[in-house]
Amino acid sequence: MRGKDKAERLAHGADRYFGKTVDDLTRIEQSVLERAFARRTVARDTNAAYKDRQGFGDRVADRIAAFGGSWGFILSFIGCLALWVLSNLLLATRAFDPYPFIFLNLMLSMLAALQAPVIMMSQNRQSAKDRLAAEHDYEVNLKAEVEIMALHDKLDQLREHDLRALVEQQQQQIDRLTEAVLANQRKD
Repeated sequence: MRGKDKAERLAHGADRYFGKTVDDLTRIEQSVLERAFARRTVARDTNAAYKDRQGFGDRVADRIAAFGGSWGFILSFIGCLALWVLSNLLLATRAFDPYPFIFLNLMLSMLAALQAPVIMMSQNRQSAKDRLAAEHDYEVNLKAEVEIMALHDKLDQLREHDLRALVEQQQQQIDRLTEAVLANQRKD
């Protein structure tokens, strides 16, 4: 009976709140309805869920990308370049990489060749994290809409109940007044 009652509630909720049959509901919509009926929350920490799925390489790539896009990296890189150029210019006769700094160009090219894919991997993971957060936001918003519609339904039921009670009271008063008028007419 309990499973049948749950299925009926789910079917009613699917029709009432989404205008669909249970079979047409998406995974998220069905999850939201089940959680709304069970009075459970949808909110969760998407950052923690995402971190649990990250592997060692993912964490390393994110740290490299974070450092590569920081002022610390830019300033230290400028310092290293200045030191390289100055040391090779001052040691002109014994320079390990004389002007036009061919070895420096090779190092910079290799750094760019390695750093670009790492940054791309980090951006791809950030996109996946953003999609996860957007899906979660959608789920929370959907549950909020369902809860608001359910509250409207409850308020409508309460209002309808109060109106019925008021009409019944008025009818009783009309009946009493009619009886009083008829009793008064009989006396006269």
